[in-house]
Amino acid sequence: MIPAIDFAAPSRYAALPPRSNERFARPQVATASHGELVHTQDGLELLLRPIEAGDVAAMQRCFTRLSPEDIRRRFLHAMSELPAPMAQRLCRIDPALETAWVLMDESATPAEMRGVGRIYVDEASDSAEFSVLVEHDWTRRGLGALLMQRLVDDCRHRGIAELWGYVLFENRPMLQLCQELGFVQHLMPDEPGTAQITLKL
Repeated sequence: MIPAIDFAAPSRYAALPPRSNERFARPQVATASHGELVHTQDGLELLLRPIEAGDVAAMQRCFTRLSPEDIRRRFLHAMSELPAPMAQRLCRIDPALETAWVLMDESATPAEMRGVGRIYVDEASDSAEFSVLVEHDWTRRGLGALLMQRLVDDCRHRGIAELWGYVLFENRPMLQLCQELGFVQHLMPDEPGTAQITLKL
């Protein structure tokens, strides 16, 4: 059995930043014909919409802008590039078992992907695994929280019992965000430095 631990327990890592609602105000979201327009407090606009098969090139360009640390936090291991077959698989989802939201910056030409959040449903366990990534220069604007809330809402709409994911202990902002959303953190004895976090729905 994987032991649960208290998010508030003392840690040898650096102190957590302020809560998300203290770091930034929530982005304003308005309905658009092809998705939802997201306006940040500093005046930036993104389009939040479901991922599309044609997003492969944008996803690969997004990957080239990630730091090695960003890549390790998202994929849990080092990667030098995002191969085309993997990008195609990530963009061509099975809607019966997957949901993926992207944040597109349409002020750029071509439009650039600034963030992505997705779930993979495991029907046998009535649960879904999540992953969220926001490009570093677009963090601290509430976009990760927005993507996470969309994923939680989607899981509840599907009637899934539990949402879970793996997060490195060093990724303190993601751990805090998940704490604020009600996730519980579990130690991974076989994976030092990694936590499994779960949310009962």
